[in-house]
Amino acid sequence: MRTRAAIVIVGVVAMMALLAGSAWAQSGNPRFGQWKLKSDAQAPASNIMTYEPYQGTGMRITIDAVDARGERSQWGYTTMFDGKDEPLYGNPNTDTGAVRQISDRVNEIVYKKNGVVTQILTNVLSPDGQTIGVLYMRMDATGQHVTNITVATYEKM
Repeated sequence: MRTRAAIVIVGVVAMMALLAGSAWAQSGNPRFGQWKLKSDAQAPASNIMTYEPYQGTGMRITIDAVDARGERSQWGYTTMFDGKDEPLYGNPNTDTGAVRQISDRVNEIVYKKNGVVTQILTNVLSPDGQTIGVLYMRMDATGQHVTNITVATYEKM
């Protein structure tokens, strides 16, 4: 009986150590935290991206924005960085997001509506981990041709 109890205790301690190690590794991701859009004349009144750990190796993305008219919106999704479409909530122009990690500093994000690509983003983390630059390529109704390219800079809060 003691042997069985010892095995259970060792198993529980090992599981707790794994979970603590996973949480520690996740807290080391330089993208985690809140990022504020550096504003210019054409930018929304406010745009804050929040990146949080999700299921060990993934990320939960939440965007809180206030447009120039003062209208608030919140939308987001989760990713495992595997390039698979994941459901997106709160954005009427997009229903899925797929994130693929290109390198430790660069992610590619593809947004779709009804299966058609609406935007392709390249998200680049600066070497000092304090800035994210995003290149937005908006697509035409067929999802085949770029109609507009913009760039935004976010600073860590």
